Amino acid sequence: MTKDMLISRRAVIASGIALGVSSFAPRARAAAPLKVAGIHASPVENAWNSCLHKALQDAAKDGVIEYVFSEGVSGTDYPRAMREYAEQGNKLIIGEAYAVEKEARQVAADYPDTAFVLGSSGEQAGDNFGVFGTWNHDGAYLAGMLAGKMTKSNVVGSVGAIPIPEVNMLINAFAAGVKAVNPDAKHLVSFIGTFFDPPKAREAGLAQIDAGADILFGERIGTADAAKERGIRSIGSLIDYTPRYPDTVFANAMWYFRPILNAAIADVAAGKPVGRNYTSYGLMKEGGSDIVFVKGVAPAEAEAAMEAKRAEIKAGTFEVPKMMDEPK
Repeated sequence: MTKDMLISRRAVIASGIALGVSSFAPRARAAAPLKVAGIHASPVENAWNSCLHKALQDAAKDGVIEYVFSEGVSGTDYPRAMREYAEQGNKLIIGEAYAVEKEARQVAADYPDTAFVLGSSGEQAGDNFGVFGTWNHDGAYLAGMLAGKMTKSNVVGSVGAIPIPEVNMLINAFAAGVKAVNPDAKHLVSFIGTFFDPPKAREAGLAQIDAGADILFGERIGTADAAKERGIRSIGSLIDYTPRYPDTVFANAMWYFRPILNAAIADVAAGKPVGRNYTSYGLMKEGGSDIVFVKGVAPAEAEAAMEAKRAEIKAGTFEVPKMMDEPK
C-alpha cells in the first residue's frame, strides 16, 4: 500500500482546526476539535472495526474531533501508518496492536507527544500508550443463558477469529451462560485464523451444524450466513445483526466503543497521560456493552431468568467469569 493510499483511502475528515500544541499540555481552547486518526487492520465493515469507526464518526459529527482513517492495513504496514499519522499532527491515534504488540509500543516511544490508545492483549506502556480490551462477555453470557434453554439438539457452536484472550473470554462466557441453565449441553468451537473472512466463518458454521449444533454464536461475521442457510438460530457479537438477519439472529452481545473513546479524548484534552487500561469503560455496568434480543423467541422463563441476571450484572452483584484460556 502506498503512502497516499494509506492515508487517503476512504478518509473521513470532520471540519475544524486543530490546535498546534502538545497533546500532553492543557489546550488553550477546549472547544477546538482534537485531531484523531483511526487505523483499522480490517475493513471498517468488520464488526469490531465498525464499532470503533462508528464511535469515531459520531464524535466527529458532534464536533469533538477531526477524524481521518485507513482500513485494511496489514501488519507489516501498521507501524508505518502509526508513524505517518503521528507526523501529520494527529494528537490521538486509535487502532489495534494485536498483530504488532512490540512494534506499536516502539512507535509510541518514538512519538511521546502523540497519544496512542489501541486494542491490545498486553499492558499499557509509558505515558502515551494506552490499551483496551473488547469485553462484551457480559452480553455473551446472557445470550448463552437464552441459547441453553432454546437448543433442541443439546449442541451449540461458536465460531471465533483467533484464540487471543479477548476472543477466548467471549466464547467461554457464552459457553458458561449455556452451562448455567443447561449443564448437559455440548459446545463446539472453531477458529478461522483471521479477523475477517466471512466465507471461512460460514464454512466453520456449516461444519458445526453438520456436527449437530442448532444454535451458533458468531464471534465472527459470516457465521449467521451458515445459520440462515440451514434454517437455525444464531447470536451476533459486537453489533446488532438482527436487522440484517431478522429470522436468524435473535440476540446480540453488544459492545459500544464510545465510552472508551470519550475517556481517552477527555484525558488528552486535560493533558493527562493515556498510559492506562481503558477496558473497564466497556463493561455492561458502565454502559459500554449489553445484550439486545428479540423478545418471544426464547421461552418466557428463560428471558425472565436472563433479565434477572442482567440486573445483577448491572448492579455489580454478579460478575461473569473472565476465562481467557483457549476454549476446547
